Amino acid sequence: MHYTAENMLIRSKDTGENGVFATVNAADAGWDYLNMEARRMNQGEKYQGETGDYEYGFVILGGKCHIHTSAGDFRNIGQRATVFDGKPYALYLSRHTRYEIEALTGGFEVAICWVKTEQDHPAQLVTPETSTVELRGGANASRQINSIFPPGFNCQRIIAVEVYTPGGNWSSYPPHKHDIHRTDENGNILEADLEEIYFYKLDKPAGYAYQRVYTDDRHIDALMLAQNHDAVLIPEGYHPVVSAHGYTTYYLNFLAGSAQSLANADDPAYAWVKETWTGLDPRLPIVK
Repeated sequence: MHYTAENMLIRSKDTGENGVFATVNAADAGWDYLNMEARRMNQGEKYQGETGDYEYGFVILGGKCHIHTSAGDFRNIGQRATVFDGKPYALYLSRHTRYEIEALTGGFEVAICWVKTEQDHPAQLVTPETSTVELRGGANASRQINSIFPPGFNCQRIIAVEVYTPGGNWSSYPPHKHDIHRTDENGNILEADLEEIYFYKLDKPAGYAYQRVYTDDRHIDALMLAQNHDAVLIPEGYHPVVSAHGYTTYYLNFLAGSAQSLANADDPAYAWVKETWTGLDPRLPIVK
């Protein structure tokens, strides 16, 4: 598949109504693993399904719900009104698991990721208390990363984090990539081959971010303007982001590929900037 700005930027389907307002299908994306959707529900509305041959990750974007499953009940999960109001609740379900989401608040939103799996793992609830916060970068390349399903999480492939980038700041910077599986002589992973989705939210309606995706040989070299509820596909290559001044950019990253790892490689042309950083943006953390 030849990747361009036109097919890597997945525009939001959000009309303000309930239902699915963003979606990524692995077959349409031209890759092997990652699928996702973002769904909005009314208070009292129920949505049910079965995980089949996939492992699933449910990230509560806003509102509260019960999730009833054949692996157990998870009640009253979710506490933030929006992603800008607190840390995440999330649920991991393994394959061949039935589930039903029951929205307890109006405008309830959930992002759902599913990935082919050959393994069984226990159902696991992520809470704000178990989601660790990392403040990464420096100067106006500072950002906040909240773990959801981090490397080492008890699953086969899914990785998920959410990132907050203050207005005017760069993120995923210096540019890095994870598109070749490399190990050292001891078998330690130096770089994983991962597919990745960036799902965007902005703290104000007019907000936006720019994301570039490019490879060393420039067979991909695309610049995309991402707005609220847009998704950007990262099939390979480096993928930095910049947040418009005055607007906080949030993105939810789902990843899957050759290993449950975030091992990556910086673009050597820009890696030097790390040596210039002397402190973090004082606006961080955005949420606690």
